Amino acid sequence: MHTTQRQISRALAAGALSVALLSAGTAGALATEAKPTPAPSMSAKPKPKPTPSPSTMASISVKANTTSVHVGDSVTFTGRTKGLRVGWPLVLQHQKGGKWIPLKATTKIKNGSSYSLTAKINSPGTEHLRVSAVGKKVYSPTVTVKVS
Repeated sequence: MHTTQRQISRALAAGALSVALLSAGTAGALATEAKPTPAPSMSAKPKPKPTPSPSTMASISVKANTTSVHVGDSVTFTGRTKGLRVGWPLVLQHQKGGKWIPLKATTKIKNGSSYSLTAKINSPGTEHLRVSAVGKKVYSPTVTVKVS
């Protein structure tokens, strides 16, 4: 069998191409595994760990118009919210036996992120109350109202 110069050239070109493709694939695989460490520079500051900023965390403030009432009297709770949409429902809760129980007093957040709700207190004693965003784990600080 007689081999021509053209056949030899094709065989060499195919071999060279195969070697080049294998080398490139190996180099690419090694490049993805080896991650170079960036050189420290004087102007680079270390990145802080991401923490929720106060502007992205939801909150509710509350203030009672009085902290001492008689049985059957009403107390008005007012405050502002942050991080909650206008129209979001809020509910007044009282603490009973270590658990927070929702009361019938509800309202929605108004324009300006404010709210107001009124509740009639019918049980004598000390009531621990807070405002909660419905469906979220966002609560106001506790307000204490003495009922006599």
